[in-house]
Amino acid sequence: MPSVDVPVALLGYGTVGAAVDRLLSEQADEIERATGHRLRVVRALVRDAGKERAFAPAPGVLTSDPSEVFDDPSIELVAEVMGGLDPAGPYVLSLLEAGRSVVTANKQLVARRGAELFAAAAASGAQLRFEASVCAAIPVIKALRESLVVTNVHRVLGIVNGTTNFILSAMGEGRSYAEALAEAQQLGYAEADPADDVGGHDAAAKIAILATVAFGSRVPLEWVEVTGIEEVRREHVEAAHALELRVKLLARATLADDRVDVRVGPALVDRHHPLATVEGAFNAVMLQGDAIREITLEGPGAGGIETASAVVADLVSIVGTSGTGFLQGDPVWRELERMPPGELASPWYLRLRVEDRAGVLAQLAQELAAEGVSVARLVQQPVDGDAVLHVVTHEAPAGRVEAALASIRGLPESRGEASALPVVSDRGIEELGWA
Repeated sequence: MPSVDVPVALLGYGTVGAAVDRLLSEQADEIERATGHRLRVVRALVRDAGKERAFAPAPGVLTSDPSEVFDDPSIELVAEVMGGLDPAGPYVLSLLEAGRSVVTANKQLVARRGAELFAAAAASGAQLRFEASVCAAIPVIKALRESLVVTNVHRVLGIVNGTTNFILSAMGEGRSYAEALAEAQQLGYAEADPADDVGGHDAAAKIAILATVAFGSRVPLEWVEVTGIEEVRREHVEAAHALELRVKLLARATLADDRVDVRVGPALVDRHHPLATVEGAFNAVMLQGDAIREITLEGPGAGGIETASAVVADLVSIVGTSGTGFLQGDPVWRELERMPPGELASPWYLRLRVEDRAGVLAQLAQELAAEGVSVARLVQQPVDGDAVLHVVTHEAPAGRVEAALASIRGLPESRGEASALPVVSDRGIEELGWA
């Protein structure tokens, strides 16, 4: 059977775009053997066509004129690897409306404009694929949409930002937050302005996408409760180790009673939990469902070649399924409600600083009990004439814990420090030895 030539255009030709071109060139024979198609990058839209590139494209590929992509009828397959919302958003929408299939690595675009883009794709018969937008080389979207399509996934739990995982891993080895961030920037894991990563916003976009695909319902980015790692200090990490826990920035999506809770924030993870051992810049996603119990996918979640491999896999999927209707539509098929903030329950770690004198513990216990929060374990540490209390609670709703902390902060004996982090474990309180 003769090979089918497939002209491909790239929107952007930075680190990821150059890696996509390189993979399509170097692996062209393997792709052709597997699919019967030969994918060639024929155009790449860039701002500066004269700039030196990590992988030199073929002559005439680079252009700064959008019409050379949009007005070329031979180009039916496009990979968007430029990032940002503008002009990437209008470009992708225009391509889909024209019936051209698009692969994107743009998490913010999919999280914020997914509904509009999928509607355009459905109307024209084009495909929109976005594996690379979440965890680069980890095929979690493919697993959810294909392998786990009938498993009724009800929980997604993951480490989906390599920068913050590297920082917290370094803090676990004794570095301060500032030292760990500087090291991440030096190694290229963190940008000069790391706000999106350390603030949790990168992870928020990713978990919004994962929740949408896993639960089959649109989960707006505005539904995600976000807390970054800026306030995590060495004291939190040391306390976690003493309790046989590890501090991780977790992205969590839970489906319960047709309601969805989605959040990103630091959590203390039981050292026996699969996510506790994910170190450095690696990512991991745990999927839980009725038919599968539990599956964990782990691997590099960032990097040019890793992200490019996911883009190429999506390109290959499109040429392999074009015209068949196989899993090329919007993953959304129902509407679910958002769970009221503060309702989801878990065990908690509380760090409290109070006046070190008789009767204070009883007062704290009374404030917690008034909100129905039960103490499983308490460790007291003297610090500069005060007492720092490390408290682990039994499972309690987040809203009740925060209400108790608000009351504690208002006590005359309080030194103002009263914070809470969720505890994540597959074992119960008794198995952890905290009962």
